Amino acid sequence: MPPEPPLATLTVGSAQAAREQVWDGVVEAVDETTMSAQTNARVEALPFDVGDHVSKGDVLVRFSSVEQQSGRKAAAANVAAANAEYQDAEVNWKRMRAVVDQGYVSRAQMDAATAHRDAARAALNAATAALHSASQQADYTVVRAPFNGVITRRFVHVGEAVQSGPPAPQPLVALSALDALRVDVVVPQSAVDSIRQFHTATVLAGDGKRVLVSAITVLPYADPATHTFRIRVPLPANITGLYPGMTVKVAFAVGDAQRLLVPVSALMQSGELSGVYVVGADHSVGLRQLRLGHRYGDKVEVLAGLAPGDRIARDPEAAALYLAKLHAAGKG
Repeated sequence: MPPEPPLATLTVGSAQAAREQVWDGVVEAVDETTMSAQTNARVEALPFDVGDHVSKGDVLVRFSSVEQQSGRKAAAANVAAANAEYQDAEVNWKRMRAVVDQGYVSRAQMDAATAHRDAARAALNAATAALHSASQQADYTVVRAPFNGVITRRFVHVGEAVQSGPPAPQPLVALSALDALRVDVVVPQSAVDSIRQFHTATVLAGDGKRVLVSAITVLPYADPATHTFRIRVPLPANITGLYPGMTVKVAFAVGDAQRLLVPVSALMQSGELSGVYVVGADHSVGLRQLRLGHRYGDKVEVLAGLAPGDRIARDPEAAALYLAKLHAAGKG
C-alpha cells in the first residue's frame, strides 16, 4: 500500500439545507412613478432623455406658461380689488356699529352694512381661492423629479400639446429609483403556505451567486383569474448587475432536506466539467467527475459522484501536482 498522500483532506457528509422551489421573477424599482400633466399646455422643454440619471428637484418637463401666468396675474388683481372692497365695507360697518345705539343710524341701515361686509368678505375668500388655483396651474407648468432616479420612458415630445383630462391626465415621463430594487414573483396558491412558513428566499443572480433574503412580503390576496399570489423579494442595496425589467430566478424555502455538500474551493473545473480528487482507503488519489446542484454560500450540492464518508482533497491544485509527481516518478 502506498504511503498516505501529503494532502489536506476532508470527509464528505450530509448536511441539512433548505428544500427549495424555483420560480422566475421580474426586477422592479421600489420607487417608480409616471408623471402626468396637471394643466393644459404645450411642451416647451424636455431637459432629460430615456436613460438619463436625475436628482430630486430636477426639471423633467417645462410647459409654455403664458396663459397660466396671465391667469395668475388676473387672479391676483381680483384679490387686490376684493380686499379693497372688503376693507371699505369693514370700516363702514365699524363706523355704523359705533353709533347705532345712539340712534344716528337705523337698524335697517346697520343690517345692510353687515350684509355688505359679509358679502365683501365672501368675495375676498372666493378671489383668494381662485388665486390659489391659478397659482397651482402656473406651478404645474414645471414638472420636477420627486426623487433621485433614471428616466425609463418619455411619452411626449417638444411642441406637443398635452391635456390634464378628461378622461385621464396625459402621461409625460416615467421615473424609477435604482437605489432600492425588489423582485416581483408570481407563485401558485398551492405553494403559498410553505413559503409563508419558512419566509426565506434566495435570488439566483446571473454570476452564480445566491443572495439570501429573509424579509419577503407575500401579498395577502390571490389573483381571482389565475389563483396565484404575488411575492415581493427586496434586494440588498449593494447588489450589482440587476436592473428593473430583468428576469431572475428566485428559490423559496418550502421545507428541509439532507444534502451532500462540498466546498467550492475543493472543485477542479475543466470547461463545463467539475470534479474532486478522492483519496481512497488504500491511499490512492483519483479525479472523480461530479454532477452538481445549487450553490449554498461557499459550498455546492453534489447530486452524483460522491457518497457520505468519501474523503476528498481540500486543495485540487495540490492534489493534481502530487499526481503529476507520482506519474513522473513512475516513468523515471
